[in-house]
Amino acid sequence: MTAQDPVALNQAGMMALRQGDAAKAIAAFTAAVAADPTAAILHYNLANAHALAGDGPAQLAALNAALDRDPYMPHALLARGRLARAEGQHAAALSDFKRLIAAVPAGETGGGPGFQAGLAEARALVAADTASLADHLAATLDSAISAAPSDEAERFRHAIDIQLGRRRTYVHQPLVLNYPYLPAIQYFDRAHFPWLPQLEAATPVIRAELQSLLAAGGGGFAPYVRYPAGAPVNQWAELNHSDAWAACFFIEHGVPNPAMAKHCPQTAALLSQLPLLDLPGRGPVAFFSLLKPNTRIPPHTGATNIRSIIHLPLIVPDGCTFRVGNETRPWIEGEAFAFDDTIEHEAINPTDQLRAVLIVDAWNPFIGTAERELIRQWVRALDAHGQGLTGFSAA
Repeated sequence: MTAQDPVALNQAGMMALRQGDAAKAIAAFTAAVAADPTAAILHYNLANAHALAGDGPAQLAALNAALDRDPYMPHALLARGRLARAEGQHAAALSDFKRLIAAVPAGETGGGPGFQAGLAEARALVAADTASLADHLAATLDSAISAAPSDEAERFRHAIDIQLGRRRTYVHQPLVLNYPYLPAIQYFDRAHFPWLPQLEAATPVIRAELQSLLAAGGGGFAPYVRYPAGAPVNQWAELNHSDAWAACFFIEHGVPNPAMAKHCPQTAALLSQLPLLDLPGRGPVAFFSLLKPNTRIPPHTGATNIRSIIHLPLIVPDGCTFRVGNETRPWIEGEAFAFDDTIEHEAINPTDQLRAVLIVDAWNPFIGTAERELIRQWVRALDAHGQGLTGFSAA
């Protein structure tokens, strides 16, 4: 071996480590680092040699050098976190353990049994610290949160959950049209939709008309997901052309369905009175949505954030859930809610019964009257130029 051969020097150092010869290992790894100072693994191996010698400060210096070169080197983060913990530096240990957890994908089983044991130790310590912090915040803040207005209190609780790692933040991901500077609100405040009580009051009538339609054979219902042959279906493979998720439209892309007005006249009349999305060739959209037993609509995002989607639950077996972003709610029959469908959402019917919802769309409440007219003119101009926006279905 030559003084300039970092690979051979590293091999000699590893052999000395296995033999328990700290001095020889330190000499070999020090020479290897001098030959190739950019290699994080050489600094890490040198740190292990100093650890064998019981020299904490030298071990820390070598670990710092390794992490300077590879800030997310898992073994180095684990070693530095353990060293900090042994020296009573709780905050420094937690910082390294959190970076370690972020650096290792969930389910990763590599690194050897010693590393996996250390990773489990790091996760347990971070979880315990998070639980302790959560208890402290609850004891300190719960009374103040209870006194705040409900919508503000809920947002504050979500902020704490995000800080504690119990929720993640979701953003708009429109598939067709991303309108800028609108707030990414998962479930909109009902105050933005003063007509929801009118819709909810009609629940018995709407449900009765739906049940009559189903009893007559369910004419008009078709699979909601209908990708043509050759199109990439991605997460929709199981539902493509399947009536496990079926829809029957009162209005589709702004065009009324006369057959549904005949079958369900009271529902159609009510829909004509509501301030729904009025965008030429795009909206409103209004339909019955059926989710058959043991069916899951996978996580997905909608077309555009210029609108909001409203669900009126009509038939909901216990156990059905709907998630938007980081918040999961049950549907409650007769209680409507509005959400932003460009934020990732999914629906689950884990029961042996049918779930049915009336779905309509309205303008995003943060878009003003004048701006809505500008958007209408914009869409007309795009259509006239042959660049029309497509894919405005709502779910």
